[in-house]
Amino acid sequence: MAKVRKAVITAAGRGTRQYPASVAVQKEMFPLVDRDGVAKPVIQIIGEEAIASGIEEICIITQPGEAKQYHDYFRRMTNDEARYFRGKDWAILESEKLGAFGDRISFAEQKTPEGFGHAVYQAKEFVGNEPFLLMLGDHVYVSTIKDRCALQLIKVFENYMCDAITGVEPTVERLLHLFGTIKGDPIDAKKGIYKAELIVEKPSIDYARENLVTPMLPAGNYLAHFGIHVFSPAIFDSLEYLIKNNVREKGEIQLTAAQEHMRQHVSKYWVVVTQGQRYDTGIPYGLMETQLALALNGIHRTEICEAIARILAMQVRS
Repeated sequence: MAKVRKAVITAAGRGTRQYPASVAVQKEMFPLVDRDGVAKPVIQIIGEEAIASGIEEICIITQPGEAKQYHDYFRRMTNDEARYFRGKDWAILESEKLGAFGDRISFAEQKTPEGFGHAVYQAKEFVGNEPFLLMLGDHVYVSTIKDRCALQLIKVFENYMCDAITGVEPTVERLLHLFGTIKGDPIDAKKGIYKAELIVEKPSIDYARENLVTPMLPAGNYLAHFGIHVFSPAIFDSLEYLIKNNVREKGEIQLTAAQEHMRQHVSKYWVVVTQGQRYDTGIPYGLMETQLALALNGIHRTEICEAIARILAMQVRS
């Protein structure tokens, strides 16, 4: 059984939907207050999800020149900096966590913006011959069970010795234009495990009704990407095929196309209904929603609920 030790986090997007803030700081470094009450950039929250799921090494895919910002952040305090935190043991502990995180990180650059699949391909050397966890640099995941969302996928991948696992979420058809969508054949529907039968990027409703219906799901619901995958290195063969043959969708090398190519050439490409929610911090509304979700699942839940009640009461009075 191949253990999943490595993770790849893509963070090479331009952040255009978060302009103008993304001019000041890349969107993966936007701060949020995490469930433990500590303010952190988005990329740290995502990386800690991976580490809590057993990941030992992380590769962040960046735009050219952006690795320095991560290097400057993921480090321990200097002695001079520590002077400003005397008596604040929690800050020293967080500094140690940052340093330990930094010890795990390496970087790969996507020199030209040629799509999500092209970005993932830049991690080929880092991954080597091992399986790896793939996460999006602007998505935060909040599990509704004990196991983290990433760990849920890793367990299925390792226990069933799969070639690939994609996290999915039952999604109503009017939202399919936002997500890659998968037709599943039930393996163990009670556990939310299906074999992938077809993978399509952002299908139309008519196409989904004709080609992507998964048995045992409610009518009008489909298995859409959750934003986490576990792949064997075979995904790079499929990405290389797309790149060498210039197979593009809307001018870009798409991961979804590589997933479908891989599915056709391996025996066990499975999908798992992930027990949790995904939040997209790459858009303004999504960033607000993410912060609210973290707050309501964190140590300040009671205070936040009271604050929401006060704000709503004021809205009603006005």
